[in-house]
Amino acid sequence: MPPNLTGYYRFVSQENMDNYLRALDINVVLRKLVCLLKPDKEIIHTGDHMVIRTITSLRDYVMDFDLGVQFEEDLGPVDGRKCQTTVSWEGDQLVCEQLGEKRNRGWKHWLEGDQLHLRMTAEDEVCVQVFQKVK
Repeated sequence: MPPNLTGYYRFVSQENMDNYLRALDINVVLRKLVCLLKPDKEIIHTGDHMVIRTITSLRDYVMDFDLGVQFEEDLGPVDGRKCQTTVSWEGDQLVCEQLGEKRNRGWKHWLEGDQLHLRMTAEDEVCVQVFQKVK
């Protein structure tokens, strides 16, 4: 049985964000700004439906989806692209595949104790973020 990820998580750390954003063709000014942000995550997980909200001082990004069902994700706020996205469980990891212009694009969320880990990939770049559960 996969874990229930419901909760609010505060940013702890990240590695390799600049190179990950470069792989998405994000301009240097926006990359520098994004690297300074410390996003929080709010996850609402009810059965096969999830809402993942990434909260920053600039803008929020909300993913609202049913597990295992492909949908068109508008990544305009991130990099101006649209992807065909599917999110599903692989063991205890929530895995997202984003099919579109960029090869190997997607992410994985998993829990280690009360920390939420996020591994994002695009092309050959990997960015890892860690969040601490607060409620």
